[in-house]
Amino acid sequence: MTICLFETLAAFTVSCLLSAMIIPKISLVAFKRRLFDPLSDRKLHTTHIPRLGGIAFFPCITVPISLIIACHNLCTDSNLLCWEQSTCLLTMFSCLFILYLMGIKDDLIGMRYRAKFVIQTLCGFLLVASGFCFNNLYGLFGIHELPYYIGIPFTVFIIVYIMNAINLIDGIDGLASGLSMIAFFAFGCMFIRLHWWLYAFISFAALGALIPFFYYNMFGQARRGRKVFMGDTGSLTIGLLLAMMAIHLSMFDPAKEDIFPGAIVTAFSFLLVPMLDVVRVVLHRLRNHKPPFLPDKNHIHHKFISLGMSQHRALGFILSIAWIFIMVNTILTSYLSVTALFLLDVAVWTIMHFYITAKILKKERKKNKN
Repeated sequence: MTICLFETLAAFTVSCLLSAMIIPKISLVAFKRRLFDPLSDRKLHTTHIPRLGGIAFFPCITVPISLIIACHNLCTDSNLLCWEQSTCLLTMFSCLFILYLMGIKDDLIGMRYRAKFVIQTLCGFLLVASGFCFNNLYGLFGIHELPYYIGIPFTVFIIVYIMNAINLIDGIDGLASGLSMIAFFAFGCMFIRLHWWLYAFISFAALGALIPFFYYNMFGQARRGRKVFMGDTGSLTIGLLLAMMAIHLSMFDPAKEDIFPGAIVTAFSFLLVPMLDVVRVVLHRLRNHKPPFLPDKNHIHHKFISLGMSQHRALGFILSIAWIFIMVNTILTSYLSVTALFLLDVAVWTIMHFYITAKILKKERKKNKN
């Protein structure tokens, strides 16, 4: 166990160092070649900023994991991964590379959302074929064991859903990366407790890749060529990994349930803010007879900014909300059923948005009177 803990720390450290070296170079090249995120009315930034920071994520995550596994096998003369884990890992790398290529194309010249949806769905099916599949909902709405003909499409839907949720929440500096860092740290701690070392490596390698990006995204100065966005390349990479972590933690395992009862609630608590936000935004667009994928300024971060908050203050509020959901759900999972806890989360989220909307309307009426 001590060796695996050291290897987890090594995966995090190597990933963080690689990311810290690569991201400034990407930013410099993007500024020299003028590869900027286009300005528009719905976007909050007013200066030219590259959105290619996410290009660093794929190599900064896959290289440390590969090196750690290779070093472990060479130094201990034993295989760290079983056949099933090796299959999952190779499939994950393949899917990440497919999304990596798609994301680069989308960030540089754009892609139709239908084409992106097809590729995301393909990656979902590949992961399901490698062994990632919901097989139990632990009593959510009275559902326990899931047959494969339901579990397979449901798993693909969740993978695509989470990838797009991370992509859509990426609207202000540090938000998508901040929420993802919280989730990866929480997943990593749970996997260490369960001794699921491969997934601990993945979680902490992803966390290591995100930390330097978070710094440059939040505090980098555009005039010095140091500020970057993650773009679709980054958000899809991170979204796929988060979906894998949540699904794997939700798959039925008696040993896991002894340590973390109701793990399915805990796992998705880490992703609750982006997942609930995308549902609310899509429903709002449909209610107003607009295409569900048409960009607008109705996300949670837009609402906080409409209240008069700065981007950094809005970020702080949203990350605090995410932490509160995680802590409260982790505590209540021992006292409430899965269904009751899910409905409570949705109710709290809905009430919170009604309150924020009322505050915005009150502010606008006051402004119009003056």
